Amino acid sequence: MFSGIYAPIPTPFDNNGEIAWEAFLKNLQWWGQSSLQGLAVAGTNGEAALLDFDEKVKAFSYTRENLPAKMKVIAGTGCESARATIRLNRAAAESGCDAVLVINPSYFKGSLDDETLKNYYSHVAESSPLPVILYNMPRNTALNLGANLVSALSEHSNIIGIKDSSGNIVQISEIINNTSADFAVFAGSANFLLPALVMGAAGGTLALANIMPEECVGIKNLYDEGKLPEAKKLQASLLEINNAVTARWGVAGLKAALDLLGHYGGPPRLPLLPLGKHERELLKNMMQRD
Repeated sequence: MFSGIYAPIPTPFDNNGEIAWEAFLKNLQWWGQSSLQGLAVAGTNGEAALLDFDEKVKAFSYTRENLPAKMKVIAGTGCESARATIRLNRAAAESGCDAVLVINPSYFKGSLDDETLKNYYSHVAESSPLPVILYNMPRNTALNLGANLVSALSEHSNIIGIKDSSGNIVQISEIINNTSADFAVFAGSANFLLPALVMGAAGGTLALANIMPEECVGIKNLYDEGKLPEAKKLQASLLEINNAVTARWGVAGLKAALDLLGHYGGPPRLPLLPLGKHERELLKNMMQRD
């Protein structure tokens, strides 16, 4: 079973919009020394929608090659078609990844009811050489994977968990309650990590874990040790900075935070723009307070 805290890593680009592989390596070396359970590659923070197929595959293999063997690599492979997702799943397996994270298709959202999505995920899981983790990100897809759908999908032997970024703790609780104990439910944001853990989540896949890995791991460790007051205090202390690098400024904010820490964030890829000077100063002041 997958559990613990994972960082969904950004893809570093140079000023020409090409992947900056040397900077990627240095970031991987830093994360590799952390207490994280593993990394997720080519997800939302990795700007997956802006990456070519070959870039994703190289990022999968590059991460696996340059990360300690004890750390797991989860490959973001969700595409608009089942065909493309299956192809990327197979490439992720060949790259040595441990699981795939599959966001739902969304372009034809008017036709993507629960039955259609169930068929899609079942087909993808049946063809995947790696275990499948569902990815619910309604803020980006404008579609929600509800508790009833997830519960039905959890019965497939190759669908082993979900990253739920909806922020709906009632839904997350329902998913945990309606699935087996070995179905791993991950909080998709540090904002609700502790509430999700209290309800039985296996861990979190958190943007904030890219810049504050030990603090994010610390919440889970404190909870596991029964130190709930300390866990609550740490959880509360992370709310502002987590919001800054997710809902408020998104990928650009996360990359700016990495830069401010002395690691490499760099610019996002067009059409996304880097954080402006004023926003960067606000972020710097926020990080210094923390």
